[in-house]
Amino acid sequence: MDNLQLHSLVALKEDINSKLFLTNQPILLRQGQVGTIIEILGGGEAFEVEFADGDGQAYAMLAVPREKLMALHDQPILLAS
Repeated sequence: MDNLQLHSLVALKEDINSKLFLTNQPILLRQGQVGTIIEILGGGEAFEVEFADGDGQAYAMLAVPREKLMALHDQPILLAS
């Protein structure tokens, strides 16, 4: 299972309906949409995830169940030789 924790970079495993943070306009967050965990909910059963644009401006924040998230990795795991 992915080690999801505060500030982990994650991607959605499926499309989720949401609303724009400032205007409440309905939006669709697509499978693969990237966000950052900003709060752990229910002992890790779900996470508050912030989705932001390239300038760092948040456009959505919502609770997402663990099973709908995938951790993203930027470093390889070294294997024993």
